[in-house]
Amino acid sequence: MNEPESPSTPPADAARGANASEAPAPMALRSIEGLNFVMDVPVELTVELGRRHVRIGEVLRLGPGSVLELTKANGDPLDIYVNNRLIARGEAVVVGERYGVRLTEVLVADAPVRGAAEP
Repeated sequence: MNEPESPSTPPADAARGANASEAPAPMALRSIEGLNFVMDVPVELTVELGRRHVRIGEVLRLGPGSVLELTKANGDPLDIYVNNRLIARGEAVVVGERYGVRLTEVLVADAPVRGAAEP
């Protein structure tokens, strides 16, 4: 089928791979190529361990050594937000002397690119 290609649509060969032995580029990489002009825009990334609703009286009683029990159980995935939008989930890891998050699920998908890659 000969369909006109727009600049935002990857060529048919790129969607299927150059030949049968090469795997196509991941969707995220293909969709990022057209976004070079926004790559330096800062965003806020937040990893949420859990939440808890408390009364002001409880807040006023907090002090060094206080422990706040959160809504998530040990082993539950952590929520990862970019600019207050849930984009992924992951698990806490230790990287040297710091904490990190290993992504286990990515929730944001580029639906138009995914649809273009389907036969």
